[in-house]
Amino acid sequence: MLYLDNSATTMPFKEVISTYGVVAEKYFANPSSLHRLGGEAEHLLNEARRQVSELLHTEQNEIIFTSGGTESNNLAVKGAAFANKHRGNHLITSEIEHPSVLEAFKQLEQFHGFTVTYIPVNEEGAVSVEKIEKEIRPDTILVSIMHVNNEVGTIQPIEEIGEIIKKYPQILFHVDHVQGITKVPLEFKKANIDLCSISGHKFHGLNGTGVLFVKKGVKLIPLLSGGQQEMMFRSGTESLAGNVSLAKALRLATELGAKHRVRLKDVQLKLIRELQKIPEVVINTNEHHSAPHIVNFSVPGIKSEVLVHYFEEQNIFVSTTSACSSKRKNVSQVLLAMNKGEQIANSSIRVSFSFEQDEQFISHFITVLKDGILKLMKVMRS
Repeated sequence: MLYLDNSATTMPFKEVISTYGVVAEKYFANPSSLHRLGGEAEHLLNEARRQVSELLHTEQNEIIFTSGGTESNNLAVKGAAFANKHRGNHLITSEIEHPSVLEAFKQLEQFHGFTVTYIPVNEEGAVSVEKIEKEIRPDTILVSIMHVNNEVGTIQPIEEIGEIIKKYPQILFHVDHVQGITKVPLEFKKANIDLCSISGHKFHGLNGTGVLFVKKGVKLIPLLSGGQQEMMFRSGTESLAGNVSLAKALRLATELGAKHRVRLKDVQLKLIRELQKIPEVVINTNEHHSAPHIVNFSVPGIKSEVLVHYFEEQNIFVSTTSACSSKRKNVSQVLLAMNKGEQIANSSIRVSFSFEQDEQFISHFITVLKDGILKLMKVMRS
C-alpha cells in the first residue's frame, strides 16, 4: 500500500495509540471531580496543556483543547465575531480558506448581520498583503487567513499580514495552521497572531483532537454552554486521553519536522520534476512558495475522481479537494479561485506525504500515473 493522502489525515503514531489506551484505562475520572481520582486526571490534563504550550511557544493558559480543526476554526471565527460585534461588523478572509472557515463566515453573513470581504488570490494561490490592508475599514474586527492551503500547499505571508494588523488594535488575527503545523514553522507571537487552530490527526495524532491558541486578553463568546471547562471557552468534559495523546503526537511530529523538513522538500521537488516530464500533466503547486508535503496536479480531460479510483485499484491512495468537501463537489473551488479554469479544477489530484516517506515511491507512482493516463484516455476516446 502506498498512502499519499496525509493532508486528509495521517496514520497515528504507535506511541500515540499506546498513550491513549493507557490514559483511557488508568485515568478515566472526570478532571472536574473533587476527589483524588479527579485530581489526578486534572494534573495530567494540565501537564498535557503545559507540553503543548512549550512546543508552540505560548503560555499554558493560552491553550484550549478542542475536538479538532473544524471546532477550533468555528470557535475562533464565530466566537471572536460575536464577542466584538460592539466594535464593528466587518470581517475579512480569503477565497480559498478551508470549508470550516468559509462556512462559518457565510453563517455570520446570512444569519447574524456581519459583512464579509473575501480576498482573491493570484495564480499561485497567494493573497496580497496590500489588498488585505486596502479592505480594512474602521468597523473591521477580524481577519482570518490560513497559513498553508490544504489543496495546493501555498504558504501565505502570515508574518507580513500580522505586521499590518498590528497597526489596528481593534482587529483580531486568526490563522488556520492545520496544514502548516510541524511542516512549516510559524511563531504565533512574532506574527502577531491572536487565534490559531491546529488539529491532531494532521500530525499523527488521533481524530477528534485539536487545539485553539487564544492569546491572553482575547475575548471569545463560547459556542458550547455548560460546565465552563477550558478556561470557560469550551464547555464539556475534556477528552483527557485524547488531549494527552495530542501532546505526545505534537512532540514526536515536531522532532521529526526538525530532522526531515528539508528532505521532505527534496521529495516534493523530485516528484514535481517527474510530473513535469508528462505532457498531459499540469502542475498546480508552486514549488517555491509551498509547504513541503503537498503536490497538486491536474490531468485535463480525466476527471479527478476517475483517476483517484484508478490509483486505488493499484493500491495507491491520493485525493482530490479537501477531504471535508470531496464527497460533496469534485470541482476544486481553490483552483477556480486561482483562475486555473474549469477543466483543470475538475481534474485535480492532491498528493501529500509524511515525514517517514522518501523518494523511493516516486518511480512507481509515475509509472502508474502514465499507465493510467494512457488507459483512461483510450477508454474516453473509444
